[in-house]
Amino acid sequence: MSKRLGRGLDALIPSLSVNDDDKVIEISLSQLRPNPYQPRKTFDEDSIKELAESIKQHGIIQPIIVRTVLKGYEIIAGERRFRASQFCGNATIPAVVRSFTDQQVMEIALIENLQREDLNAIEVAVAYQALIDKFKLTQEELSMKVGKSRSHIANFVRLLSLPAEIKDNVSRGTISMGHARALVGIKDEKAQKELADLTVSLDWSVRDLEEAIQKLDTKQPEDKTKPNQRKRDPYIDHLEESLRERFKTTVKIKQQKDKGKIELQYYSKQDLERLLELLQYMA
Repeated sequence: MSKRLGRGLDALIPSLSVNDDDKVIEISLSQLRPNPYQPRKTFDEDSIKELAESIKQHGIIQPIIVRTVLKGYEIIAGERRFRASQFCGNATIPAVVRSFTDQQVMEIALIENLQREDLNAIEVAVAYQALIDKFKLTQEELSMKVGKSRSHIANFVRLLSLPAEIKDNVSRGTISMGHARALVGIKDEKAQKELADLTVSLDWSVRDLEEAIQKLDTKQPEDKTKPNQRKRDPYIDHLEESLRERFKTTVKIKQQKDKGKIELQYYSKQDLERLLELLQYMA
């Protein structure tokens, strides 16, 4: 995933930056509770310990963002700092109180984690699906907003159809995204689980798993009623993905024999100016 989402999606949530006009207060850790919409289910303990050591030496440099709830405060952004402060044994933490709706809280939690690459593959899939549901987006619309291909979005969302135990393996890292993508193409759930178990127990590579899948008689007969479709050049797909990462927006390459065109998507006047600056810099 890219470290920066497309600007179209950034515009859907309020800024989380703290400025000079914000009032910073000290809030007791006992009055805070984590964001219930937090898509990240696991936090790296070593990373929390490293942050705790930094806090011991330098304190909290950036206040957390919270909102008031019935009993105390709810963390909107800064749960790692909160957890590290707990680890340090601190009694309070600097915070800025803001007003957010439940929907805004969910949007912020999803987008903040996607930007920081803090989510595993299943959490990313859940986050993408939640964005689709909340914003009433198609996969194509979401792909344009986050600057990823529609196939990238679809590959993650398809993981949600896997059996629970396989998704758990993906979340824990015992099965990789590559393994999961191979398994999701198997229609027989029993075969999926058996091959997943073999992947873990025999430490199969993705190629090992793909070879095992090829031996299964799971292929559907070819539909002769459908016209033959021209296969897309994988080199063009690779170029599109590279350009998306470069320009942080949707890029489409339309090819006709030896000629074609490249289309860059922008979402505002500011986004257009950003792209123009990049293109002028490259010229």
